[in-house]
Amino acid sequence: MSPMLATRLDFRTHLLSPSPSPTSSGLRVRPSPEAARLRARYLAPRATASATASVSAKPAAVAPLSADRTVVRIGLPSKGRMSEQTLSLLKSCQLSVRHLNPRQYTADIPQVPNLEVWFQRPKDIVRKLQSGDLDLGIVGFDIVSEYGQGSDGLVTVHDALEFGHCRLSLAVPKEGIFENINSLEELANMPEWTQERPMRVVTGFGYLGSKFLRENGFNHVSFLAGDGALESYPAMGMADVIVDLVSSGTTLRENNLKEIEGGVVLESQATLVACRRSLHKREGVLEITHEMLERLEAHLTATGELMVTANMRGNSAEEVAERVLSQTSLCGLQGPTISPVYCSHDGKVAVEYYAINVVVPQKSLYKSIQHLRSIGGSGVLNWGCDLMQEGNSRVEYNVSRALLEEVLICTVVHGAHLFIPLTSMG
Repeated sequence: MSPMLATRLDFRTHLLSPSPSPTSSGLRVRPSPEAARLRARYLAPRATASATASVSAKPAAVAPLSADRTVVRIGLPSKGRMSEQTLSLLKSCQLSVRHLNPRQYTADIPQVPNLEVWFQRPKDIVRKLQSGDLDLGIVGFDIVSEYGQGSDGLVTVHDALEFGHCRLSLAVPKEGIFENINSLEELANMPEWTQERPMRVVTGFGYLGSKFLRENGFNHVSFLAGDGALESYPAMGMADVIVDLVSSGTTLRENNLKEIEGGVVLESQATLVACRRSLHKREGVLEITHEMLERLEAHLTATGELMVTANMRGNSAEEVAERVLSQTSLCGLQGPTISPVYCSHDGKVAVEYYAINVVVPQKSLYKSIQHLRSIGGSGVLNWGCDLMQEGNSRVEYNVSRALLEEVLICTVVHGAHLFIPLTSMG
């Protein structure tokens, strides 16, 4: 080591350390006044930061909702397929997001005044819902479960938005010591796992992964945090098992990995989540949540349904209705709509045909058309349904015990949950 380099290293040691320590060469440099000034400048913030860290290590109290915010905020995924599908769903519900500047994180939905859209990373959506900085959010159930960790501060308003389907699953190599391992029980009972040599698991879902394995009897496990391309870890000898999101399973198979029986941690899809405190305390959140839920339900109910129209000759609407109702595939929601078709015959208005309108499942369309034709239907047309709203008879009210202390009632709409104050029920 050159004397100059040794001097430079020793100077840095004196500058940053409370007490000088000699270098290996034994060379010590007396700090100059300038060095003393720099030392005071850099050490003071470090001491302050250390004290701050000590204080922040204590559990923080839940921050109250910001009183100066009057707008309602919803968080949406900022990029990727999840973002595209979220925007597409909202557009189908007549809730198009107006994002004028793609470089900005904010947008709005003109059809819903006082609603502010914030584009965020999914995990940040969950964190900000917990803190109250967001009131609503659309995010995958896997992310809610991982970063929400069962928090009472989150309310799943709708748990099945019918996109973003995937599963968090455990996978092992197809060969080697795992060749004959086909179930979670067999994996847990492998003699290879000991305290000295635990099963190495790489995952981006540390909370869910560790909880799942602990509940399934795994005693010797070590975790490695990973954030992408987890399939490569076993092949590189860095991990024995991966816990990752799986859609089709193609990527696993192409990387010589396999899922095993009982290894699915959870099934996931997009959900609408709310901050519990916002639902209860922030003005406008309940009303906007109710409107969004109604629009979502109307669209999701209509998805997969088609309206079929046909003409049928008959002596009366009742006669035609009897023929239509004889086919179980043509019963519709409550029944078919039958209406007269008026035509001119020898200068007089006459009714020889009746128009039939009936809603059928898209998957049964061909069979339904065949049944219509078999009973005399002609001129068959069909088109999709964008929105389908049911009457109040489809809405059930159940008191939620978890919210009795907050004087709330739970409205269950087709499996979706909306919390409304008792006072608003009249």
